[in-house]
Amino acid sequence: MSTFASAADHRALPLLDKRDLDAPLAWRDGVPVSARRFLADARQMASRLPLGGPAINLCNDRYAFAVGLVAALMRGQASLLPPDARPDTLARLHESGDDCYALTDDAALATPGLARVLVELSATDEVQEEGSVPSFDAARHAVSLLTSGSTGVPQAHAKRWGTLVGDVAAAVPRLAALLGRSSLEGLTLVATVPVQHSYGLESSVLLALMGGAAFDSGRPFFPADIAQALAAVPRPRALVTTPFHLKTLLLSGVDLPPVDFILSATAPLSPQLAAQAEQGLGGPMIEIYGSTETGQVAARRTTQTDMWETFGAIRVRAEHGLAGERFIFEGDFVPEPTAMADILELQDERHFRLLGRANDLIHVAGRRSSLGFLNYHLNSIPGVQDGAFWLPDDVADGVVRPVAFVVAPELSHDAVIAELRQRLEAVFVPRRVVHVASLPREATGKLGVRALGEFARAQLAGEGDTVRFTREVPHDHPCFPGHFPGQPLLPGALILAEVREAIARVPALVARLGPEPTLAAAKFLAPVGPGASLAIELQPEAGAGGGVRFEVRSGEVLAASGRWTPAVERP
Repeated sequence: MSTFASAADHRALPLLDKRDLDAPLAWRDGVPVSARRFLADARQMASRLPLGGPAINLCNDRYAFAVGLVAALMRGQASLLPPDARPDTLARLHESGDDCYALTDDAALATPGLARVLVELSATDEVQEEGSVPSFDAARHAVSLLTSGSTGVPQAHAKRWGTLVGDVAAAVPRLAALLGRSSLEGLTLVATVPVQHSYGLESSVLLALMGGAAFDSGRPFFPADIAQALAAVPRPRALVTTPFHLKTLLLSGVDLPPVDFILSATAPLSPQLAAQAEQGLGGPMIEIYGSTETGQVAARRTTQTDMWETFGAIRVRAEHGLAGERFIFEGDFVPEPTAMADILELQDERHFRLLGRANDLIHVAGRRSSLGFLNYHLNSIPGVQDGAFWLPDDVADGVVRPVAFVVAPELSHDAVIAELRQRLEAVFVPRRVVHVASLPREATGKLGVRALGEFARAQLAGEGDTVRFTREVPHDHPCFPGHFPGQPLLPGALILAEVREAIARVPALVARLGPEPTLAAAKFLAPVGPGASLAIELQPEAGAGGGVRFEVRSGEVLAASGRWTPAVERP
């Protein structure tokens, strides 16, 4: 029977799978926490929550997050899961009109304008109360996953409780089968992905609550921390990660404890990296395919096939319209037929290949490809630690030429080009490969279109090119209480510091001005307050010895302007 929950579906679905309540549900600093202890913590937390809601769950510790999530459910409240805890993000949520409050495990976290509840856990191991496993209405609004769209304003994707239960119920049999197991019972999940992200939520906390596994409470980021987190939990254990984090881990040279299962999502994984992961960590490498709107809908074992197979009763079909071909996922727990932002090659209604993102298709000299496909091959080159293609706006000789940015300290420009010629059609082989120290990736490993565009233009800026950056001014910047009470203003010195930081990101401007440029002129023309969006424009002056003029706009208003010149040599 499908576990999809419609708005009229009012079945009571339990919080936990059928499990031993005294067995570990989580691990905190190498210490097991039973399901019975977890339920007691959640009930105690629920009694402390205010009326109203929803709760904005900002907890970094995965166990504290899970306690807050379930406590809100027990209190009859949904949880909002924002992509970050920036003051401007929280301010927008506060302005939505809901009687929301912030849940956090960080006493120092500022939540301007929001009531704050600190998730504090009992230090004793004794469970003071008993109680049955709670159940919740399948049609109940459980969480809203918030993603930042092109405008930067968080977009909410509401999930009913039955949808979350169905997501896990469909995924577990498929994952267990790929692992050659009958269930996920006893498996401990160590995740590098933020739990507020849909993949991080589904593949750590929810997979434990409703899939029989357990989860580690931390969120290790650096390779040594990941190795330590894995070593602190018993086998069988799994690593839940992303291609970017996985590649960094395998290149680090850190001794890694063996794992029994590796799960990856957020971007396609190259067969080479999948094979390296299986060899280096010892367990099968499984990829998850899905989206915030649909949840996880398909999986594959990358070293064995390039074909994805859907979960449960989910089906995929092609739909042709004026906007071109779209691929629709529907059935089982998916709330409604949903188009993915990808180009697929369908084998049948349950099996497909992923060819690339629909919004990153590019045309060069009459040939079509996708940036995702090009990036896939770029990152498959031995010695490339990270890489991304970018398509400039300008056209040379009537043809747009892609540029490749690589983190590859041991490879020359010509070596990268030679490798790409073996993998790509000639028209997609870049004329220019730019070596960089790192790419501006998000915490999940994703590389945003705007962030990459700004980064690329800064790296490629030449003589006379104008370079532009955007910056957000936090609502809780520490300068505001003193500048000035009742009318907070960003001091001019900090505006200049933002301009200096922008200059430092442009190699051509650093070469022009030197490491310690001189501020030749500065005018402050309009106030800059909390939450302002600053647009910084840098314009080199004519001539080799000239300086760099700058303008800073707050919205449409010119807030500051001035000029930096090369450092004055002192005798």
